[in-house]
Amino acid sequence: MGEAAGPAPAKLQISSQLDSEQPLTARAPVTRYYTALVTGDLRSLEVLTDQYHQDVNLVFEITENELEWQVKSQALYGLSGLWALERRWHRSSPLCLAAQHGHTAVLRHLLRRGAHPDLAPGAQGPLHEACRAGHTDCAELLLEHGADPNLRSEQGLAPLHLCTTRHSLGCARLLLRHGAAVDAPSEACGHTALHVAARHGLGAHARLYLRHGARVDARDTRGETALGALCGTAAPGEDSLELCRLLVAHGADVDARDEARRSALHKACGTAHASLARFLLLRGADVNAMDYDGVTPLGLALQSVASHRERRPHLTVQLLLNHGAQRIRPRAFHKVLKSCAAVPEVIEVLFNSYSQIPISQEWAEAVPEEVFQQHQPFYESLFGLAGAVRCLQHLCRSSIRHRLGSRCHRLVPSLPVPRALRDYLLLEPQGEVL
Repeated sequence: MGEAAGPAPAKLQISSQLDSEQPLTARAPVTRYYTALVTGDLRSLEVLTDQYHQDVNLVFEITENELEWQVKSQALYGLSGLWALERRWHRSSPLCLAAQHGHTAVLRHLLRRGAHPDLAPGAQGPLHEACRAGHTDCAELLLEHGADPNLRSEQGLAPLHLCTTRHSLGCARLLLRHGAAVDAPSEACGHTALHVAARHGLGAHARLYLRHGARVDARDTRGETALGALCGTAAPGEDSLELCRLLVAHGADVDARDEARRSALHKACGTAHASLARFLLLRGADVNAMDYDGVTPLGLALQSVASHRERRPHLTVQLLLNHGAQRIRPRAFHKVLKSCAAVPEVIEVLFNSYSQIPISQEWAEAVPEEVFQQHQPFYESLFGLAGAVRCLQHLCRSSIRHRLGSRCHRLVPSLPVPRALRDYLLLEPQGEVL
């Protein structure tokens, strides 16, 4: 197995491609031309275009040598291979380079000398590059010179689809002002600008698109809405919650399903976004909705515990159970132990949602020894209940929860009892089970 290596320093090689009727320009001026565009050296650029007559619509072929991992074989325990130097090339134009690096003065000089604002020799055009980098002044200049706000890249993306950072909000405003289609889907995935904003947690962008008539429940090629995209990809935080509120306030269907029959609640639970899951549940999301595989939001929450430990996944499990989620079959509890043992809070919350559940030897075998040692007090208390009856306090809790059912989340906080007892009724983990 070869050792991992860092990226190789890029060794740039440049060749120019002009129309077949024109002779190739001398190499030295072409290299200086490229350097002036990348660095924003306007004075050198003026000399090259006015004295050397460098074509403002020149097409550069840019070659870079990069280290790439090449797989040799599929081994039993992983991949074997080696790092090899691969030559990659792409095409660009003076306008694309200037827009990519945000050199507005250079861009203006090129446009005044006849550069075509929609020339896209490579994967993307100048306007795409400006929007992707969030260079509002460059985008404005290109649009004023007739750049097409709906031009598609090689990947079928319009400039609006590349407004993926907070810095690109100005570009998005300009594009819409110049006639960009707010609901235009990308060719490959069918994402609208609202999908893109939702995936990147861009509340201001989403608000802008909705003001311009974006369809809040537009679906991509997989049947996913912007709300589903948000809940499946957003990072926990107030921004995500505010964006979720915004979409629902504009009529987003909280129970819309994608092609796999998964709802926004499925996705929020599958990524341990407890705050989003709580909001959706309070807006009437179906807590026991099943996808095509028969998996509920609770099932997805349990499946994803190991990959989202830092997000305190027990909060999502606890939330679902307090809203009436159907529990897993007791016989399948050992499977939960196998996948969730490293997060004992999840095991405790789920275990305490049953009035009584038989503990088998299979449970102890499902917990890795190192996990048992790390959380020994909890697992000793759990396995110590084998063959025993739960304490009276727990049985009373189970009786009360059974009586309240899916209203636990709403009624328990209003009970005239101490805060600690309310937490106990709502399955707040205590670090041991009795």
